[in-house]
Amino acid sequence: MAVSRRSARPRFTLVILILLSLTLVTLDLKGGGPIPSLRGRVRDAFSPVQSAVSTLTSPITNFFNGVFEYQSLRDDNDRLRAELAQDNAQQIENQYLDQTNKDLISELNLDFVGDIPTIAARVVSGSTSNFQATIVIDRGTDAGVLDGMPVVAGTGLVGRITSTSPSQSTVLLLTDPSTSVGVQFAPSDGVGVASGQGAGRSLAVTLIDPTAAVGVGNAAVTSGLVGSAYPRGIPVGTVNTAVADPGVQTRTVTLTPVVDLGRLSYVDVLVWTSQMPGNVAVPATPTTTTTPGTGGVTQDQTDTPTTVTNP
Repeated sequence: MAVSRRSARPRFTLVILILLSLTLVTLDLKGGGPIPSLRGRVRDAFSPVQSAVSTLTSPITNFFNGVFEYQSLRDDNDRLRAELAQDNAQQIENQYLDQTNKDLISELNLDFVGDIPTIAARVVSGSTSNFQATIVIDRGTDAGVLDGMPVVAGTGLVGRITSTSPSQSTVLLLTDPSTSVGVQFAPSDGVGVASGQGAGRSLAVTLIDPTAAVGVGNAAVTSGLVGSAYPRGIPVGTVNTAVADPGVQTRTVTLTPVVDLGRLSYVDVLVWTSQMPGNVAVPATPTTTTTPGTGGVTQDQTDTPTTVTNP
């Protein structure tokens, strides 16, 4: 019986609490009675405790808010940085495509080439040596490219082929210190020899006729004189300095190349060398000699033919 009383008490207490809760909810919904006043008193009683708890937990809350806000800002910065990098890459690509289009258009306008056949090529790399100013193109002996052939771009001379493989060739640029080209100044008939002084530098001109009228802004083209490695009339550069040397009949003349050699994407190889057709092989005059033991019979002996380049 004692066990039965103990188990009945919790049930009775639970029933009383449920009825009390229902009563309070009903009174609160009706909006009358002591419930609003009781709620206000309870809120006022717990207000100091709530304020103290808020003061204690505020730094912790602010810390976690700062952590989450920092992570959010970091994510935003990473996103903006990625978008900026993408925009820069797109801008660089657009500039490259624009330059490539200009190069391709200029390649269609090689008026100075005349009827010389050309082989179009793409620049695949810059200099492979620290000692030479060169570029590598994607055409070689399989395409008909040979050592010594001139290379041009849309506005003028680039250099000449110095080595080849079946699929690629190396071009020695005008600015290389080992490069020299005979030039003629327009509108005068003055000639000289332009030599490279290194990548990004002007060409130095020597052996100029002291009486030739050469001034700043004058154009210089290949002279095409006998033995020249280049045909006549290819633009080389414009005069940027022409200073008379005091006390001597010489001048310091430099040229700015007409082609931007640092921004080449496409070039043309001229199918022309000083040993190709257009050069005339002239045999020497035969000489008559008497061979001993032939009874005075004479024999003709001819020297090895020499090659003469048409100007």
